[in-house]
Amino acid sequence: MARFPKNDIISLIGEAPRYELAASLGPDLRLAELLAPSGESSLGDMPLAYGTAAGDPRLRRAIAELHGVHADDVVITVGAMHAIFLVAFVLCDRGDEAVTTSLSFPPARTALDVVGADVRALPVSFEQGYQPDAAALCGLLSPKTKLVSLTSPQNPSGVAIDRKTIEAVLSTMESRCPEAYLLVDETYREAVYGGDPVAATMAAASPRIISVASLSKCHGAPGLRIGWAIARDPALREQLVLGKFNTVASCSPVDEALALAVFRQRDRIFAERRQHLSEGLARVEDWVRAHHDVVDWVRPTAGALCCVRLKPSVFDDPAVGVFYDALAREGVRVAKGTWFGGEARVFRLGFGLLPMSTLDRALEGLSAAVFRARTGAEVLSPA
Repeated sequence: MARFPKNDIISLIGEAPRYELAASLGPDLRLAELLAPSGESSLGDMPLAYGTAAGDPRLRRAIAELHGVHADDVVITVGAMHAIFLVAFVLCDRGDEAVTTSLSFPPARTALDVVGADVRALPVSFEQGYQPDAAALCGLLSPKTKLVSLTSPQNPSGVAIDRKTIEAVLSTMESRCPEAYLLVDETYREAVYGGDPVAATMAAASPRIISVASLSKCHGAPGLRIGWAIARDPALREQLVLGKFNTVASCSPVDEALALAVFRQRDRIFAERRQHLSEGLARVEDWVRAHHDVVDWVRPTAGALCCVRLKPSVFDDPAVGVFYDALAREGVRVAKGTWFGGEARVFRLGFGLLPMSTLDRALEGLSAAVFRARTGAEVLSPA
């Protein structure tokens, strides 16, 4: 009966605390933002019928144009996780090998486990700056490998995997497991800071690559439940469409129409959100600098998230527990490293959801929790 493992990360879609620093996205778009500027009044006349299995052709064209592929290569899904699950379900029979990294977003790993794949995960650590070693990652590949699943930028760190590492994996796959596919979850790719350059998509780099993303993180529209998979292999793409039909039939045409409105206004949306993320990142950077004696961090490449560590030289395990208890009393929530398969002293800090004035108060609560944990650690330390 317990096919899906329980993870406390599910609390993110439960009751929110006073200060939410565990979220990995920016402010939510409001429906009025999409409708008023674009004059999308035709939504009122839209029949509430089924959509198509592959997805609205206009939406698929908009996504394809931004990724340098053909509209027929795009399959619209119910969020990125639906795409990841379908890819795993289609490609991996029980006992087939899937290669990934850990830490990872729990549902992305669960998708591999529940289809019965033999998962070979390469640990990535805080000390490594969350960069997987290319040789070690390639060393996990075997003739039994059917899928390699990577996220770049990663969740929970926001660190992009070096493109040379991805290219090395792809090259090794050609000789060691030529029938395998490389899934690259690019959900955070365009959530850069201010005027920082956006990394090129991997979608058109090879027919063996599947690019996955959604509107949830960069665009601020997780409530639309729209994601996509870009698969340039026609046989695989057909299986993804069939898998979608056999699980959800189609996406909501209302969601797809609103998603199209998001794409039509993406320049305005991205300009506002990238500035917001830049301001949030700067505040976190200042906070880490002010507390450099007790915490360190890995600066993210993109996304509204980063990883912060309570220094082992300052906080023992009981002090880490005091820290989280104190956070709860302050009404602040961060994403514990244990949610992602890591250690408790590392936590994901989300800096994009809150208004800046509220983020400042949340960081004050974080400071108070660090102080209480440090004071407790000093009291308990031997003389």
